[in-house]
Amino acid sequence: MEEKKAVQRRKKVLQGIVVSDKMDKTAVVKVERTIQHPLYKRTLKRTKKYKVHDENNVCGIGDRIRLIECKPLSKDKCWRLLEVTTKAL
Repeated sequence: MEEKKAVQRRKKVLQGIVVSDKMDKTAVVKVERTIQHPLYKRTLKRTKKYKVHDENNVCGIGDRIRLIECKPLSKDKCWRLLEVTTKAL
């Protein structure tokens, strides 16, 4: 019998800007990505908002942060704060 080894999957890391910090231990982060239109080859910007677990409430609106994927913490929250790269003024 062969043993099945669990494949280690690298966790995704994203970078974004905090748009809301009103919830306790949660921040809403806007992540922007660029895509190329399949037919016209024009570069387009797409944004998506993620709810991020912020254990110590260190994020403020306008901060640039890095977030890492984790196991689901609630219905909407499956990302964790990795680090605050730039604080807002």
